[in-house]
Amino acid sequence: MAVLKVTKDNFAEVSSSKKPVLLDFYADWCGPCRMVSPLVDEIAEEHSEYIVGKINVDRQTELAEAFGVSSIPMLVVMKNGQVTAHAIGARPKSAILDMLKG
Repeated sequence: MAVLKVTKDNFAEVSSSKKPVLLDFYADWCGPCRMVSPLVDEIAEEHSEYIVGKINVDRQTELAEAFGVSSIPMLVVMKNGQVTAHAIGARPKSAILDMLKG
């Protein structure tokens, strides 16, 4: 499944998914974000049991503020509409998958 571009307009639909949701808060200018981005893309392609979305913090300031994003990249896992895990900074793919499984 492809990565979803998450905005304030589709956030409610994405976050209410029955599947676990991985959200990648990023910015185009962020070096560590560019390191994490391909890993997030791989997870989306390889694991259809998850919904994977990316949120550009420069364009979606309301969502960034709602999640208290103070540093990027920030990864958030949601299950049943609730945040169950989050991590700030670049992470290896295995650590991101562990967050989703946790």
